[in-house]
Amino acid sequence: MIEIKNLNKVFGDRQVLYDINAVFEPGKCNLIIGQSGSGKTVLMKCLVGLLEPTSGSIIYSGIDFTKASENERKKIRQEIGMVFQGGALFDSMTCEENVAFPLRMFTNWNKQKIADRVKFCLERVNLSHAHKLYPSEISGGMKKRVAIARAIALNPKYLFFDEPNSGLDPQTGIVIDQLIQEITREFNTTTIVNTHDMNSVVEIGDKIIYIRKGYKHWEGDSSSIVKSNNPELIDFVFATKLLKRVQQTF
Repeated sequence: MIEIKNLNKVFGDRQVLYDINAVFEPGKCNLIIGQSGSGKTVLMKCLVGLLEPTSGSIIYSGIDFTKASENERKKIRQEIGMVFQGGALFDSMTCEENVAFPLRMFTNWNKQKIADRVKFCLERVNLSHAHKLYPSEISGGMKKRVAIARAIALNPKYLFFDEPNSGLDPQTGIVIDQLIQEITREFNTTTIVNTHDMNSVVEIGDKIIYIRKGYKHWEGDSSSIVKSNNPELIDFVFATKLLKRVQQTF
């Protein structure tokens, strides 16, 4: 579980996050949504330690990351898996080498144990045929799945996804959403997804927080978001004419 208490972030004279409070539970897909510039990306960067919050607490399973010692922080970071928006695969490495990278960096496992774990992770994302292929030889959806395989290689307690469906066609996006949901439930991870994809919101949003102008403006789940009377949230979720017509069916 991850708990955020009164989180603020200020850059110079510009405040980006205002007193954010939230609880992200294990075994659930926790989504952060909001317009570009709303502060959702800054919030995720604070959560994974890429940015230091100005004030407030980020508590990982009872340990306050903002006040933790360097050793405690290192331990928490090793329990985090991250899938970046573009996948961030190493072009010069094969798929299996990409997945093996964190294992070689952070464990003292022998070659066979690493190979077994890589095989498991690639099979788990349905890429057992792609071991020897390079990122340039696979599709965008496959790259995202390799990135997910790498993120789960160390069996993390916490999984973060930054716009996992960015640049993907709708069908491939559904496959990625289903995979995220399956892995979350199978391994009981605390999964946080930063997204603007409304398909993801409806399909896997066990818990959703809507960030608007740096504030947590709404909190709920996929069933309550489509029935909300919050005007700003409705304008964001049902932004297109097509989605406005869909809204009328609920």
